[in-house]
Amino acid sequence: MMQQNEPRSSSRGRGKGIGEGRSVAIIGAGLSGLTCARELAEGGVAVRVFEKARGPGGRMSTRRAGDRRFDHGAQYFTVRDDRFKRAVDSWCRQGIVAPWTGRIAAIANGTGFRKASRVPRFVGVPGMNAVCRCLALGLDVSYDTGIEILNREGDGWALKDGGGVDLGRYDAVVVSAPAPQAGALFRTCSSDLAARAESVVMAPCWAVMMNFRETLNLGFDGAFVDNSAISWVARNASKPDRPDHESWVIHASSEWSTAHLEMERDHAAEALVREFHAALGLKREEPDHLTAHRWRFALPLEPLSESFLLDANLRLAACGDWCGGPRVEGAYLSGLAAADAILGRTRAAGGQ
Repeated sequence: MMQQNEPRSSSRGRGKGIGEGRSVAIIGAGLSGLTCARELAEGGVAVRVFEKARGPGGRMSTRRAGDRRFDHGAQYFTVRDDRFKRAVDSWCRQGIVAPWTGRIAAIANGTGFRKASRVPRFVGVPGMNAVCRCLALGLDVSYDTGIEILNREGDGWALKDGGGVDLGRYDAVVVSAPAPQAGALFRTCSSDLAARAESVVMAPCWAVMMNFRETLNLGFDGAFVDNSAISWVARNASKPDRPDHESWVIHASSEWSTAHLEMERDHAAEALVREFHAALGLKREEPDHLTAHRWRFALPLEPLSESFLLDANLRLAACGDWCGGPRVEGAYLSGLAAADAILGRTRAAGGQ
């Protein structure tokens, strides 16, 4: 991802900010939403976060199975922007992020293992969701709560869940859900924001989590895979502070995931394990744990150039990795930029 430009709004002027003591609802407790929430709270704004899942993280989630642990969404992140670097340095000092020094390879057609780029890679500790869990501490977060309705009432917003339960009134709303879900929420209240969000196509990804009784000894800890139904494999125990199991994560390619989007979960898991063995030229080994997860909105194919979306008059915004860049870093910078705009402050690109 290229260096971020100064954030731009999608429709109307940025205004002078919302001011201290006002209230903001954040929809989504992934990295962008929690970054925005944390910045707003530190700026004196009353914040409430709504998350439909049972915990924070979004696509930085970690799945447990007994004493096994799987980073089944984002696998790691890299650092390019000075603003993100300062955050990562702080997280490293807190012990919730550490470098991942695993051996990374690139594979094609079952042969030709070669080392991939040695760019520094970082992971959450003890799981990728550690960063989001830390950001959520001290915030008012409602889990298992999906927002389905945004109603304009006076100069504020009323939120309701799918059952029509009233979840309060707020001066502003920030939607950090994937682009198609954000667009659906905006349809009844901002055609401009809805159109911008719905213009972003997000590809799916099937993720498989598997554990083997015996060590595979593949000679690498993570690999990009070409010319296959799978695009990535990683040994979770190679990351710092993970349980010492032969636990692996497979990510299917966008093309395979799209073609098999509605496949039964167990069938997808079995199919991708077969592809795993074929792509790596391995004799079939049966895993003693196997499950799959479908990320319906995993990767924005063409993210918006804007770092966030904002209608300042309505005090309605959106952020996420589909704004500005499809990386963990992009999600963080998007949440940061949205918070700055709502607070009416400016921050130079690159954080200088």
